Amino acid sequence: MEPAKVYFSDLRTDEISTLEKLRRLMKAAGFEQIDFKDKYVAVKLHFGEPGNMAYLRPNWARVVCDYVRALGGKPFLTDCNTLYVGGRANALDHLDSAMLNGYSPDDHRRPCASLPTGCKGGDYDLVPIRGGKYLRAAKIGRAIMDADIFISLTHAKGHPGRRLRRRAQEHRHGLRLARGQDGHACADGKPYVEQTCASAAASARNLRAQRPAHRGKKCPSEV
Repeated sequence: MEPAKVYFSDLRTDEISTLEKLRRLMKAAGFEQIDFKDKYVAVKLHFGEPGNMAYLRPNWARVVCDYVRALGGKPFLTDCNTLYVGGRANALDHLDSAMLNGYSPDDHRRPCASLPTGCKGGDYDLVPIRGGKYLRAAKIGRAIMDADIFISLTHAKGHPGRRLRRRAQEHRHGLRLARGQDGHACADGKPYVEQTCASAAASARNLRAQRPAHRGKKCPSEV
C-alpha cells in the first residue's frame, strides 16, 4: 500500500477564512474525483458532551456537507452512543446533546444527525474481522454499514500519547454499538476485569510502586 498524502493548512485568516481553507483542502485531497452522485455519505464526528467545549463546531461539518451536497451526495452526520453514562449514552439524549451543541436541524443547510445503532444501541451489523486474534467480528452501527461513503471529521482530544492516532480510536468507538466498544469484557454493558488479567495485575503493581513513600496511605487499588 502506498503512503497516503496528508495535506495541512495554517490557521491564519488574514486573507482566507479557515472554513474556506477546509474546502480547498478537500478539493486538493481529491473529493471531486469521488463519485458522490446520489450516494449516502456518513460524516462521522463527535457531537460533544453537554458543557464540554472539546468538539468540532458545526461550521466545519456544514462546509463538508455543503461540498458533498454540491457534488451530488446525500450527507448525514453520525456518531454512536457511548458505553459510559452521560449525555450520549442513548439516542434520545445524544440527539439532545447534539442540538444543544449547535447541530440543529433547524438550519436547513445542515443535515440531521443519525445515530447508527438505534435508540438503545442494539441496531447493528456483525462484520467479520479478517485474521482477528481476540475478536472475530465487530458490531458496527447499521446506518454506518448502509452508507456508501464514509468521511471522518476528527478533532484532537489531548489524550496522553494519542495525538493523531486518536482517529483510529474514534473509529473504534464511534462506529460500534456501545456494548461492543470494549470487547467481551463489556458485552453486558458492565465493564469488568478478569482476575487472571496479567495487564491489570501489572498496572496495580506499578501503581503501588509509584505511590509516594512518605504518605503511608493505601494505593487506590488497595482500597
